[in-house]
Amino acid sequence: MGIKTKALLIVFTVIAMTSVSTQALSAVRLKELIRVEGVRENPLLGYGIVVGLAGSGDTARSKATLHSISNALQQFGVVVSEDQIRSRNVAAVMVTATLPAFTSVGSHLDINVSSMGDARSLVGGTLLMTPLKAANNKIYALAQGQVSVGGFKYDVNGNLLQKNHPTVGRIPDGGVVEKDTETTINKDGKLVLVLHKPDFTTANRIALLLEAQLPGVIATPVHAGKIQITLEDSSNVFGVITKIESMFVEPDRTAVVVINERTGTVVSGGDVKLQNITISHDNLKVVVSTDFLVSQPSFVRNTGDAVASVVVPDTELDVKESVAQAVDLPSGATIAELISALRQIKTSTRDVIVILQAIKTAGALNASLVIQ
Repeated sequence: MGIKTKALLIVFTVIAMTSVSTQALSAVRLKELIRVEGVRENPLLGYGIVVGLAGSGDTARSKATLHSISNALQQFGVVVSEDQIRSRNVAAVMVTATLPAFTSVGSHLDINVSSMGDARSLVGGTLLMTPLKAANNKIYALAQGQVSVGGFKYDVNGNLLQKNHPTVGRIPDGGVVEKDTETTINKDGKLVLVLHKPDFTTANRIALLLEAQLPGVIATPVHAGKIQITLEDSSNVFGVITKIESMFVEPDRTAVVVINERTGTVVSGGDVKLQNITISHDNLKVVVSTDFLVSQPSFVRNTGDAVASVVVPDTELDVKESVAQAVDLPSGATIAELISALRQIKTSTRDVIVILQAIKTAGALNASLVIQ
């Protein structure tokens, strides 16, 4: 084998290794891209009352709170009418939680508590036992415990001192699951995978990968966001899911530029391409300054008319226009190169946003522009 042949083989080997390493770096584990249909979280909601507040609870204008206190006392044999309740140590709250999939009876949940009346603060309060219901109106958990508030609010003699939102609190592990969640992942020997971000190319790549890595499995893309898998042996569904989650695939990416006008933030992939474009950046500065002069009369005529000092404005207008600076980018330039070029001519972040919007309007930006 000649020296030239050996050199060519070395070059081809390096290129192949570089291609494999690049693909490995861009590949993503399937567990990050998909979920199994039927595996989902469920929101829970309940109405409760928080007691033990130091005079910062709801006022008498919150009729729902008074009614809740009266009903709660009646359960213990204490009959008190709403007109006799004057305490401000109670607040009506909405209680929310998230019920994960595959949850069993006795599991604990984190609870969120939010005031729904005119309470000033929930600091130091305790949530009484509150049933939490799902969308099917069935009780799945009970919530109770000390409310933890990451803020405060004090109002004394018109002086107000507040930090964060004292009318919203949290009870870590304050909920107890009372009913198992029913989760079905295998229907008639078929497993359905749902993509977090639907894409036709990615769905097809995943289906081809599954058929290549799992013998006897038929993977059929239903649409851009769903893949149906037919299992040859449905007795080991969890083993199949484990293998699927550990596979790697290179997802297809859409060129997107995200702009946040409120904060002046621009986020973009470095490989977003531009067409041939020339940008001219020009600053025009107008300064208007006004001085007010007082005209004081030095004599008075005996005409009977009133004499007074007159304020005379003296306005000066100055226009400063800088020389236009141009940025010329070739076809195929990236957003990263554009931002770097604009920084060199000291373009502000908000001007960069305006320029990107103009480039998109001109049809020279080959990406979706998302403005938040």
